[in-house]
Amino acid sequence: MLFVEYPKCTTCKKAKKFLDDHKVKYTARDIKAENPTAEEIAAWYPQSGKDLKAFFNTSGMIYREQQLKDKLPNLSEEEKVALLASNGMLVKRPILVLKDKVLVGFKEAEWIEALKL
Repeated sequence: MLFVEYPKCTTCKKAKKFLDDHKVKYTARDIKAENPTAEEIAAWYPQSGKDLKAFFNTSGMIYREQQLKDKLPNLSEEEKVALLASNGMLVKRPILVLKDKVLVGFKEAEWIEALKL
C-alpha cells in the first residue's frame, strides 16, 4: 500500500495518524520529493472512481496562480495528466493506493470502508 503525502500538510498528518492508529502498514512517499508520474496518475484516477479534476489540489497556491479553475475545462485528459505530473503541489493529497482502489483526500469513513477496518 502506497501513501502519497506532503509531510507539512495537516490533512496528510491526520491521515497518517489514522493509518498508524489502525496499525495499517504502508510505504510513505513525499509528493514534493517524488511527484506522481503521468503513468501513475493515468492508472490511479480510474481506480479512484472519481473524475480527474478530483486529483487537483484546488486550494493550492499554484492552482490559483495558474488560474486552472478557468483552464481545466478546456484541457484534454492527457493535458490534465501531464499537468498533474509536472508538479506534486498541484496534486490533491493524501493519496492512498490500494491493490484495487485509490483514495484521494482524507475522508475517514471512506478510508474505514476501503480498508475494511
